[in-house]
This record gives sequence, structure tokens and C-alpha cells, in this order.
Amino acid sequence: MMSNILEYKGYVGRIEFSAEDKIFHGKLEFINDLVTFEATSVEELEKEFKSAVDDYLETCKKLNIKAQKSFKGTFNIRVTPELHKEIAFQAVKRNLSLNRLVEAAIKHELSRLESSASL
Repeated sequence: MMSNILEYKGYVGRIEFSAEDKIFHGKLEFINDLVTFEATSVEELEKEFKSAVDDYLETCKKLNIKAQKSFKGTFNIRVTPELHKEIAFQAVKRNLSLNRLVEAAIKHELSRLESSASL
């Protein structure tokens, strides 16, 4: 399976390829700043990604700022009115809040995805 994601020290880089420029480029995700990297080969790309993470962490340390973007634990989702009604009904039947039922559904789906990825 092909991936456009790199991981290092808990950080994620999203990768794209420019056919026009014949170059890989990427950026760190889930941080408060813009940190990019680029290379002409996969091996060089991995090296540049790791270097970008290390440089970012060192800069944050020097500036005494929090390195990773924090997640608040809240986000808005949009579903059809029919799905909204059904999940609200299921939450009431189970004596759960809508949030708890959605959280359980997300955890279940993530677990299923992780299981299928390891096959």
C-alpha cells in the first residue's frame, strides 16, 4: 500500500510529488507553525523530514514554546438529518449521551482500521 505520510518522534509529515518540478515536498501536520521539507529522492526525503522535525523541536526548545498543536477534543461534524435522528435515538435507547455514543463509534472504527492495516 502506498502512503503519503511519514512519521518520526510522534510527528507526521504529509508528502506530495510535483511531476512538473520532479521533487517531493511535504509539511509537518498538527503543529502551530509551517514547517516544510523537500527532496528529489525518497531516501533524501526521509532524511529531510527527520531533519525538519529535529530542527523544529530544537527551535521550540530555544524559544520555550510548546512544540505540538494541542487538540481540544471537540470538533463539528455534519451528517444527514436522518442519521442524526437515528444516532440520537440509539443514544437514548442505550442511556448514553450523543457524544459518548459517537466517541464509542469512532473508537470502534479506529480499532477496526488498525486491525485491517496489520493484516
